[in-house]
Amino acid sequence: MKPKNIKGVPQQKSGGFHDTESRKQFETEWVPFKFEILKKRFLSVHQWKSYCGEAFADFKLYDSTGNPTERDPQKGDFIRINIPGPGEREAKGYDWVEIVDICFYQDTISESIMITCRPSRNPIDTKSTHIAHFYSSKATSSFLIYKSPTHLKTAVYGRNESPNFNAAFIDILRNMTVAAGGMMGIAKIQWKKLTDGFLDFD
Repeated sequence: MKPKNIKGVPQQKSGGFHDTESRKQFETEWVPFKFEILKKRFLSVHQWKSYCGEAFADFKLYDSTGNPTERDPQKGDFIRINIPGPGEREAKGYDWVEIVDICFYQDTISESIMITCRPSRNPIDTKSTHIAHFYSSKATSSFLIYKSPTHLKTAVYGRNESPNFNAAFIDILRNMTVAAGGMMGIAKIQWKKLTDGFLDFD
């Protein structure tokens, strides 16, 4: 199976990948209203956990200088991820990604927002350049919301996923375990909870 060719999603070159998508159809007159709710959910990173259950990772948004914030995400911001289970010891148990791109698109019939993230250093530890994530810095995750005249779509596209070996030995073992689980499909199950949860308006 090959990765989907999605505009704005980095090209798959090596390692694992996944295409995790959810769709929901609505009466035409309800689509704009539902999309406004979806946009608010999507841009409230600190509330993502609430859409996918307690067993899911917890997300916190930080600005480019490492200060926590609850505003809409911006390019250059960081997201701190607290995955259930043992975390990166060097990063005090957390994984970090940097928002490397945010793309807003709109035409006469559709609208979308895509946020692309890449494993990064811990912005709070200004002395460290270590990638504080179980994937290497080549990996990306692209989060998408999309509106058409009849349906809404949410998605997470993972590309170039491979373990981060640039770490202390105990963290390498942890990174290999978590990354292997992600590459075998466990991450896709988790992301599916998020994409489905974004579209749960009941």
